[in-house]
Amino acid sequence: MQEKHQNKPRPTERERFGADPAVRAVKVGSLTIGGGAPVIVQSMCSTDTRDLHATLAQTLRLVQAGCEMVRVAVPDEKASAVLPDIVREAGVPIVADIHFHYQRALEAIAAGVDKVRINPGNIGSRDRVKAVVDAAGAAGVPIRIGVNSGSLPEDILERDNYRVTPEGMVDAASREVEALEREGFRDIVVSMKASDVMTMVECNRLFRSKCDIPLHLGVTEAGLTGYGSIKSAIGIGTLLLDRIGETIRVSLTAEPEEEIQAAWWILEATGVRRRSPELVSCPTCGRVEIDMIKLSMDVMKMLEGIEIPFKIAVMGCVVNGPGEARDADIGLVGGKGKGLIMRRGEIIKSVPETELLSAFKAELETLCKDYKQED
Repeated sequence: MQEKHQNKPRPTERERFGADPAVRAVKVGSLTIGGGAPVIVQSMCSTDTRDLHATLAQTLRLVQAGCEMVRVAVPDEKASAVLPDIVREAGVPIVADIHFHYQRALEAIAAGVDKVRINPGNIGSRDRVKAVVDAAGAAGVPIRIGVNSGSLPEDILERDNYRVTPEGMVDAASREVEALEREGFRDIVVSMKASDVMTMVECNRLFRSKCDIPLHLGVTEAGLTGYGSIKSAIGIGTLLLDRIGETIRVSLTAEPEEEIQAAWWILEATGVRRRSPELVSCPTCGRVEIDMIKLSMDVMKMLEGIEIPFKIAVMGCVVNGPGEARDADIGLVGGKGKGLIMRRGEIIKSVPETELLSAFKAELETLCKDYKQED
């Protein structure tokens, strides 16, 4: 048996070196965005915030799914009135989504929210912006500036011949940042979202090259779950691999709980964060002499409820399987009538096909036990 220190899941490159510590750190309730902190997963309630029961119920479902920060719309005074209850019961930082009326931002801050999302340019005069900034600063509440490709300032659109450009998105964000920093406020997070993936990627790259403000990433109006998840993975994942992005939201035309699953898959696939085992399985092909689909599904069921970020390999090819399973913490290689159990690149057992799953399960349980003892 290998030494116990080798039982620890292998750190990913991003986990090994951490997020970019040069990015400004912004505290949001109990969490930190930026400053080398882990990338945060967030979503937004689809309920009418004024319906306290429905909003709290959805918030708790989001938290159970793995959401770490929840945004709620605050369109009027009735929505503001229920914010204290939401903040008290949610269990995660609550972000108030404010548009047009600065008074809603003041009410949300007074209600104890952990962050407000505004565009300074659409809440009125400099005096109103200053009132929000002063209240946020006194309460220690950060502000997210949200720039969307569908609502850029008219003068920027006119300048760019009514085309949405990365430069225009960055100029719009920079204008809003300056409005806050002019008042001495620095606890700022910026999002620049577009439904076009290339525009979204390029404007975030350009913004990051200019300043150290944390970035909230997302492809807006991404669409239904399947295609929208892929669009989001390409846009968000590209930037995460560039070490750009401190918090993410996957925006789907779906129940918000589905956004959380997609977000975690993006984080895990890019190696930025892992909260559960990663299952690597080979595709079906003419060389496979075992039911790979059933075998992989059976292993996946075994992993339910395990919150250790192991890498698990399920292979069905005697040509490439052993080599491809070498990098996994534990691997299973099926063949004709028999299979191999591997641990960190070493073959530790050869068993008949009928005993393959039970042998794998026993080794998995041993690995989990060793990990917990080491902790």
